[in-house]
Amino acid sequence: MDKVELDKALTMSLAPHIRSSDSTKKLMLDVIIAMVPALIGSVYFYGISALILILVSIASAVGSEILIKKLFKKDILIGDLSAVVTGILIAFNLPANAPWWIAVFGSFFAIVVVKEFFGGIGSNFMNPALAARAALVASWPSIMATYVNTDGITSATPLALIKGGSGVDALPSLSRMFIGDIGGSLGETSALLLLIGGAYLLIRKVIDWKIPVIYIGTTAIVLLILGVNTDLLVYHILGGGLILGAFFMATDYTTSPITTKGKIIFAIGCGLLTALIRVKGGMPEGVSYSILLMNIMTPIIERFTKPKVFGEVK
Repeated sequence: MDKVELDKALTMSLAPHIRSSDSTKKLMLDVIIAMVPALIGSVYFYGISALILILVSIASAVGSEILIKKLFKKDILIGDLSAVVTGILIAFNLPANAPWWIAVFGSFFAIVVVKEFFGGIGSNFMNPALAARAALVASWPSIMATYVNTDGITSATPLALIKGGSGVDALPSLSRMFIGDIGGSLGETSALLLLIGGAYLLIRKVIDWKIPVIYIGTTAIVLLILGVNTDLLVYHILGGGLILGAFFMATDYTTSPITTKGKIIFAIGCGLLTALIRVKGGMPEGVSYSILLMNIMTPIIERFTKPKVFGEVK
């Protein structure tokens, strides 16, 4: 080995040393592609109003990011598509009949308050879209709890009917729920289309199966333990935002643990809280608050589940 080769062999550089072709833009693009089936389904089921809400939400999210970046004199990075993903997810959490300004407020709150005030992408401590939903529910509960079915008629969601004591006979058929021909938020009604998107994310290895599978499984088990009738269990799984939350929001890289043990604990916590809120709480749905609460717990979970550094003193 001559001197030049020796110098190259002994060259030292800072971490990270593992190279990957993944980038934020590629990951976000995969998430957008995964949401396309549910997006098309929402427009098919709810019409032009759904498309308007989605477009307004995306535009507001992107515009809010440009505005706050300029205000803070930071580089504008809308090309990473993260704001687009947030905008779509916010729209997915809105009723089809929500006014357009609800989408604007939600997007602004998600991008500016939850994301950028805490340092931007990768620094937020909770999922921006879910935090925006929680803020909207707290601020305009009537608007956020008024849903229309696919015929444009105001109707209660299946979970609201169950919460009110209705039995299986009063609920829509499971086939309608699976397809999405029911009332609810734009992006949560079609289990079929959401599962197609979730499968895409798993195949592309954008997300790990542990969080969505364990989350949904834990929710089902705890619901049974809490006395939910087995005939209603499938309605709990297909109804509400469980599938949307499990595949598209609980798996958020920034706000969920990165260790295997951490992911398992996180998913179990989400499932436990979701079931408790649905059965013992005052609301028919519990996905948003469950994920947000576990987002807050993520730093503690990672603290106790991170692997020990070689040579570290206990």
